[in-house]
Amino acid sequence: MGLTEKIEAPENCTVVQEKNFVVAKGPKGELKRKLTDKKVQVKQEGQEVTLTYPEDTKRAKRLMNTNRAHIKNILKGVNEGFTYKLKICSGHFPMTVNVKNDVLEVKNFIGEKVPRTLKIHPDAKVNVSGEEIVVEATNKEVAGQVAASIEKLTFRPGFDKRIFQDGIYIIEKAGKKLVH
Repeated sequence: MGLTEKIEAPENCTVVQEKNFVVAKGPKGELKRKLTDKKVQVKQEGQEVTLTYPEDTKRAKRLMNTNRAHIKNILKGVNEGFTYKLKICSGHFPMTVNVKNDVLEVKNFIGEKVPRTLKIHPDAKVNVSGEEIVVEATNKEVAGQVAASIEKLTFRPGFDKRIFQDGIYIIEKAGKKLVH
């Protein structure tokens, strides 16, 4: 019997299964993702991507839903990309943030003499303009991890961020605005 799922693919994207990996190509580049189970089959027919699984069990449904979500994220990534926005908040000390090569540097955070640095993932692009940092990547996980690492760079344990608001905070992630 088995399970089948269909996903609508954008016009300029192609999806191919290579052994246990799904490879998607689009205008923003190419992404490769390992499938969660070897029995899952992925085919593209026209603008429709079909996932099939030979069994029809609860476990199979979970696997299909997981793989469908991963493939949708891959297709969105190679077609549009993912963007995270962060805001630089410095109330007491004027903090400066800049990117040199693949390193983000935060100077004068709460008056510290030694700058805080973060090595940026090679697949992500980070731009600093004024009080806003923009992280862009084709892979959703890479974009989210880089944005979280930047936010964690100014984290101070024991301080309530509602009161001590100095730091860098995520304000928008993958198109969803967050309220702070």
